Amino acid sequence: MAKALVGYLGGPTPAQLHQSALLKRRVADLEAEVERLKTENDGLLAALHERVESVTAADLLEPVGR
Repeated sequence: MAKALVGYLGGPTPAQLHQSALLKRRVADLEAEVERLKTENDGLLAALHERVESVTAADLLEPVGR
C-alpha cells in the first residue's frame, strides 16, 4: 500500500531520498562494526584458548594471593 501511495504522489521527495541514503550509510556502518567486533572476538577467543592450554595442574594448586 505504501508503494502505491508513493507512486500516486509522484515518487519519493528529495528529503525521503536523503533520509534513505543516510539510513543505508548507517546500516553499512553498523555492518562494518559487527565485522570488526567478530574479528576482535575471534582474537580474544584464540588468546583465551592459548592461555587455557598453558595452564598446568601445578598452576591450579597454587594458593591465590590476596
